[in-house]
Amino acid sequence: MMLDAATQAPPDGDGSVQVQLDPSDKIKGAKVFAVYGKGGIGKSTTSSNLSAAFSKLGHRVLQIGCDPKHDSTFTLTKKLMPTVIDALEQVEFHSEELRTEDFMFEGYNGVMCVEAGGPPAGTGCGGYVVGQTVKLLKQHHLLEDTDVVIFDVLGDVVCGGFAAPLQHAERALVVAANDFDSIFAMNRIVAAIGAKAKNYDVRLAGVVANRSRETDEIDRFCDEIGMQRLAHFQDLDAIRRSRLKKCTLFEMEECPEVLAAQLEYIRLAQLLWDGVDPSEATAMKDRDIFDFLGFE
Repeated sequence: MMLDAATQAPPDGDGSVQVQLDPSDKIKGAKVFAVYGKGGIGKSTTSSNLSAAFSKLGHRVLQIGCDPKHDSTFTLTKKLMPTVIDALEQVEFHSEELRTEDFMFEGYNGVMCVEAGGPPAGTGCGGYVVGQTVKLLKQHHLLEDTDVVIFDVLGDVVCGGFAAPLQHAERALVVAANDFDSIFAMNRIVAAIGAKAKNYDVRLAGVVANRSRETDEIDRFCDEIGMQRLAHFQDLDAIRRSRLKKCTLFEMEECPEVLAAQLEYIRLAQLLWDGVDPSEATAMKDRDIFDFLGFE
């Protein structure tokens, strides 16, 4: 029996049923990053402040929120934006009828913002939405004048759908706190990134420690699997308040702790722009990391 090209494509891992990305949908020219992490760990805060930092360095930035809650970019735009799915529904999914201003909005310091949205709960795949969003951006030639693209991806879901941004990204970052749950989730995300790296250009950049005074457990885990820590943001009340004020950290009243966090975001953005050597990390089995984490 003859197999079609999609069936013949090498799998992303044992048991994978993923279809290869259409080469015509590949994002070219921009540096593309995908941000992952346990749900509620601060991915959107990290992504938005990182976008702002890239813009402060003079780069043209596009942030794509990949969560049906469409709350990735509100600290940049000061509002909950309509999603790509919302816009497509308005024109009965005739994408040629959409205007750029229907789904893309300018945020803080010129950062361009798109919320992919998602299907109603239990009715579809988020990966499809991500793919349609990238196609729409390419149809409107909106990626041609972009230096940096940041995908802010829903929670710690590692199914094929929400791993879809890894097909477009050059480097993937994981946001984690210095605790059992987020490190446990990070380990599974590292495994997902490793699976996608078999067939795509994406590589693991490292971990951003967030909402943590210390990083000892994160560092111990990184040393064990061969991963690097890229940045550290402590559990600052100023960051919590910035979300309540619907603004980035760069718009908060200056004080030593805010300035220090701003400089850390600028340092991280410059590090990523200059190019981060990939972490050749090997994720642990679930039972192994369960035994590894914590105190004796």
